[in-house]
Amino acid sequence: QAQLVQSGGGLVQAGGSLRLSCAASPRTFSTYAMINWFRQAPGKEREFVAAINWWSGSTTDYADFVQGRFTISTDNAKGLVYLQMNSLKPEDTAVYYCAAKSGSYSTAAGDFDLWGQGTQVTVSS
Repeated sequence: QAQLVQSGGGLVQAGGSLRLSCAASPRTFSTYAMINWFRQAPGKEREFVAAINWWSGSTTDYADFVQGRFTISTDNAKGLVYLQMNSLKPEDTAVYYCAAKSGSYSTAAGDFDLWGQGTQVTVSS
């Protein structure tokens, strides 16, 4: 089955930046075209971060806590989805996951069919 492969993440100081990547074949994303980032902090539920559509990448959606700090984007030729994270805060510390589904927009993790392996992001104060 198709899989999403994540890279990036790591440890940064508050106010710093990271870029997360999520890779699959372009054919995979052309079918599973609704692509989201989620995150899960210790002791908390998995929560929505950002959404993009492979075929309409200019239309994006973000969780309220993003507050203009993050940007989701795609490189369609390379089969990549990015999450650029700026002005990071300690409360952004979590495991970040990319996920993809066919069909319509959703922010519910249970609706997604394909998942990356997760990437740890740790923001120190």
